[in-house]
Amino acid sequence: MGLFDKIKEKLTNEFIDIVEWLDYTDDTIAHRFERYQNEIKNGAKLIVREGQAAVFVNEGQLADVFTPGTYDLTTQNLPILTTLKGWKYGFNSPFKAEVYFVNTHLFTDEKWGTKNPITLSDERFGLVEIRAFGTYAFKVSDPGKFIVDIVGTDSNFTNFEINEHLKSLIATRFTDTVGEANLPIELYAANTSELSETCQEVMQPEFMSVGISLEKFYIENVSMPEELKKEIFEYSRIDKLDLDKLTKFKTAKAIEAAAANEGGTAGAGMGMGMGFVLAQQMGGMMSPQMGGQQMMPQQAPATPPPMPLQTQYFYAANGAQQGPVSFDQLKALFANRTINKDSLVWKQGMANWTALKEVEELKSFLGGNTPPPLPQQ
Repeated sequence: MGLFDKIKEKLTNEFIDIVEWLDYTDDTIAHRFERYQNEIKNGAKLIVREGQAAVFVNEGQLADVFTPGTYDLTTQNLPILTTLKGWKYGFNSPFKAEVYFVNTHLFTDEKWGTKNPITLSDERFGLVEIRAFGTYAFKVSDPGKFIVDIVGTDSNFTNFEINEHLKSLIATRFTDTVGEANLPIELYAANTSELSETCQEVMQPEFMSVGISLEKFYIENVSMPEELKKEIFEYSRIDKLDLDKLTKFKTAKAIEAAAANEGGTAGAGMGMGMGFVLAQQMGGMMSPQMGGQQMMPQQAPATPPPMPLQTQYFYAANGAQQGPVSFDQLKALFANRTINKDSLVWKQGMANWTALKEVEELKSFLGGNTPPPLPQQ
């Protein structure tokens, strides 16, 4: 190689004729155009492709920003840099400036999530904890501001470097937003679309302050402890039920349990009988419509009818109504002096409460050998 060729090669390396950047990666947001001693030839060609912006920086100061297109770098195309350099009638080749290419396309499917549970106060369940995660999409909307405030002198800035900052910002603003929303706890999971839109509106100004636009924000899931889920499901089912029907059903179950515990075999029969009656009544109320079709009445089961019900008595003790109890139980209460001959009692068919001594079949509690009168023939 001759001396002339060496001089030509050196001049080619030192003075750049074409300033461009071909991005072969998916994660680079900003790239500094590298050249010998930052020297660019007067009249060099600048090529900015779609999805890019070119930012010129002079000694740490933001100068000119170029959108997609092809430009000849002269004083007419570099007005701010010309002012900073003090060029009045053009400039001598070469000139020095830092050139950053910024990716302005949309960065999608970026992940976010709450590192720690968020504590909320709910009127029904008290203090509860939830977690959330989702995705977001962003792009650089103000390349100059982004270079000055975020990139600085980084020669190759990737979305990984900005994502940690953005995820922390999202988690903080998400916590503030859900706390101020003051929704019933179950609605956070049921209204993720509306909550996502609200969070995006709240976060957008802070993204814009560093030259970034939050284009999409999605909450994919709001989770909570399993025991809280069970409470919410149970509350939801009860809230949808007819409380009158629910009360009758629970009453029937309580009577069965009480009769089994207090009345022995006879009491169990009584409880089951009353339970069957109430269950049949509830079945009649609950079955009119299901899916728009009339339900057919249930056929009578091929089992014997319930045992005859024993007479049940209510009694007054310590100024409060007690019972019901069977005849034998009432007799035992009289024997242990829980009640006496003047205690008021009542059973089905009696018009009013009556003293025990006035009830014919209970007079046997008082002693004596006089049998009751014979029934009339």
